[in-house]
Amino acid sequence: MARSARKYVYFFGNGKADGSGKMKDLLGGKGAGLANMTNLKIPVPAGFTITTEACNSYFENRKKYPPGMWEQVLVNLKKVETSMGMKFGDAKNPLLVSVRSGSKFSMPGMMDTILNLGLNDTTLKALADKAGDRFAFDTYRRLITMFGSTAMGINRQLFEKALERMKEERGVRLDTDLTTDDLRKLVGTFKGIYEKETGKGFPADPLQQLKLAINAVFSSWFSDRAVTYRKLNNIAHDLGTACNVQAMVFGNMGENSGTGVGFTRDPSTGQKKFFAEYLTNAQGEDVVAGIRTPLHIDELKKAQPAVYRELETIYRKLETHYKDMLDIEFTVQAGRLYMLQTRVGKRTAAASLKIAIDMVQEKLIDKKTAVMRIDPVQLEWLMHPSFDPKAKVQVIGKGLPASPGAAVGKVVFLAEDAEAWAARGEKVVLVRTETSPEDIGGMHAAQGILTARGGMTSHAAVVARGMGKCCVAGCTALHIDEGTKVMTLGSRVLKEGDFITLNGTSGEVILGQVPLVPADLSGDFHLILKWADEIRELGVRANADTPADARMAIKFGAEGIGLVRTEHMFFEGDRVQAVREMILADDTEGRKKALAKILPMQREDFIGIFEVMNGLPVTIRLLDPPLHEFLPKTREELEDIARDLGVPFQKLQARNKMLHEFNPMLGHRGCRLGITYPEIFEMQVQAIMEAACHVVKRKVKAIPEIMIPLIADVNELRVMREMTVRIAEEVQKRTKVRVRYEVGTMIEIARAALLAHEIAPQADFYSFGTNDLTQTTYGLSRDDAGRFLPYYVEKGIFEHDPFITIDQKGVGMLMRMAIDSSRKIKKGMKMGICGEQVDPQSVEFCYEIGLTYVSGSPFRLPVARLAAAQATLKRKMKKGMSKASV
Repeated sequence: MARSARKYVYFFGNGKADGSGKMKDLLGGKGAGLANMTNLKIPVPAGFTITTEACNSYFENRKKYPPGMWEQVLVNLKKVETSMGMKFGDAKNPLLVSVRSGSKFSMPGMMDTILNLGLNDTTLKALADKAGDRFAFDTYRRLITMFGSTAMGINRQLFEKALERMKEERGVRLDTDLTTDDLRKLVGTFKGIYEKETGKGFPADPLQQLKLAINAVFSSWFSDRAVTYRKLNNIAHDLGTACNVQAMVFGNMGENSGTGVGFTRDPSTGQKKFFAEYLTNAQGEDVVAGIRTPLHIDELKKAQPAVYRELETIYRKLETHYKDMLDIEFTVQAGRLYMLQTRVGKRTAAASLKIAIDMVQEKLIDKKTAVMRIDPVQLEWLMHPSFDPKAKVQVIGKGLPASPGAAVGKVVFLAEDAEAWAARGEKVVLVRTETSPEDIGGMHAAQGILTARGGMTSHAAVVARGMGKCCVAGCTALHIDEGTKVMTLGSRVLKEGDFITLNGTSGEVILGQVPLVPADLSGDFHLILKWADEIRELGVRANADTPADARMAIKFGAEGIGLVRTEHMFFEGDRVQAVREMILADDTEGRKKALAKILPMQREDFIGIFEVMNGLPVTIRLLDPPLHEFLPKTREELEDIARDLGVPFQKLQARNKMLHEFNPMLGHRGCRLGITYPEIFEMQVQAIMEAACHVVKRKVKAIPEIMIPLIADVNELRVMREMTVRIAEEVQKRTKVRVRYEVGTMIEIARAALLAHEIAPQADFYSFGTNDLTQTTYGLSRDDAGRFLPYYVEKGIFEHDPFITIDQKGVGMLMRMAIDSSRKIKKGMKMGICGEQVDPQSVEFCYEIGLTYVSGSPFRLPVARLAAAQATLKRKMKKGMSKASV
């Protein structure tokens, strides 16, 4: 028995559809919506959907249809003819069709549509006899324009310019002002353009038109704009598009006809009101192209109240059915309403929150559904200043959108200048080739940061996100001359004091000052996060280095601090001088003398953090970076410091040279520094424990978690743990205060992950330093990789930038191995991450592999909280489906 051909075509019409609203993978969003509306007995012109499988097969077979597809098209075309009482290509009662794209995910305007297919000189006469000459020629010229530009690749402007010339000659402004004779002549002109550009006449065979139109819709899946849109929105390239062939209904048949687009609620605010526009005597492309100014939907209510009441009934029925805000398209033909599309509507971040919460209160959805509805990334948009949408901007460059938000200020090139200018009330943007920890003061003072080098997790990016500062990093076209204090970006030369604006969400650098709208976190924002917290099982902590950071962390829902970077404290005030004294000391006693000056400063820092985090855990990483980062780079700076410290310049220069490393990221840092110079880590542990004992005496609960960085071997941790416990016990004995503390380590080197089972007995907890673990796994420098990683992602070599989203195959495998092997030894061992990969995908992965918590910059916590709740719900849904299938 012969095997039947795969079903590639699904019919809808007469109140019944082959498909359903649940078949978006196969029918695309538009096709699934048409099938759903048909099954709901909503008036939809008959048609059929060619599946996404057919599209993918078309490309796999070198642009040939899969076996049986065209035959199924012809069979279903007959069904459409029967349903509509017309015949495709008929000389007396011709059926015309539209051919539209429709992928699983909405990609508005990215792919192609052709209307009015089936017209030729013969069917034109029949259409004219039925609906009038003017309508017929208007419809024909639209077909030639859309078919020529879409299916044949003719420059659409050739048709548009001919149309504009005709209107100028006739002295009219609108297309609708042209006469029948004008349109007849225009059809002739358009045919001439078509023939000149293609070398052949406009196809008279309706089936040939249909085949070429289907090819054009399939091919538009890989158009440049569609590919770019998918990259920007993380939509897979292998989904393909469906193709919807549907009987035409005409909004351009007179004053009792028209076309409209609407949303069942306001897509900007989320307000529960019908938000729609309508054009009389027009086709859908007129609304999209903005050829004529649409009218408020109330005008339809006045002109055709019965049609409006039917539309109102339908949109409410659809919203109740979908339980979401919808985008709808409709046409009125000679007083009769037809629905052409329904899909979940695009909306602003604020509208997303309001609609979800309102629908819970209306008992349309439950809290879990509301939490799943919100895109976590949208929360981040709400938290940063945004541009006035009415402002006109001049983009002069583009880099990586390292930290979202908006910043306006005067250009400064040095961190100290940023501090000085800000102190006198100036708003500045710090422009650097790259930033270093020493720039922290200037970064804090600036409105935003722009760098020529560095990636999404470079120093500038990480610190900016922690501060909630806008940052554009890796703007490779940017050239800076610090000597003359001038920057060149493209053809623009800007000097210190000139205004620029940064868009940290898009990575754009804009000339001049763009008005900003401050973030306004409504009650909706906090309510959604409250619901998320009730659901999630994964803990959420913050990376915070100061009491001010800790307060911000609490504000955004942190359940503790997952990373205190103690090196950032060394750059504040006069303490950097003491650090430099310590580095320049000739012996241990000299270092201890300098460290004694730093001890009370560090202790006060920790006291402030413990007081803010009362009762919540605080993970404190001991000194991580190499010592040379605390020394200046230029001769002038070295001379200044030698003078301030009262040491010979040559000695300082020699010490600076001795500390230089060819690859400091893999050099003398972290625990290696603590082992060779134990007095540094001893001072830090003493400061932590004295601070903890101090606040405990004042009835504040301190929970310090002391973290040893950059462990590669268990013996390193053993030495560091013994020292930490010894100092901690000495402090508690001296102060007569007991404090619950833990000693753990960062897993940030591949060897440590592979041998985690050996390290586990010496560690109370792990925190995966995913930034360095990614660097050591890939053999990449995160600050240099920004030069080529965007290219890798664009070309599909890497699916994601591994410094933004955790690499689940490589880095993720090491994390799984470390977790599984360690918990066999220590069941339930506490483990988290403290890198910057707390995007929704990474948070979900961390939950799946069993981490206890994730930790990120305070401003990223709302995203992590929501993503963690969604990860919990997804797991429960999967379990529910598994049980159902058993």
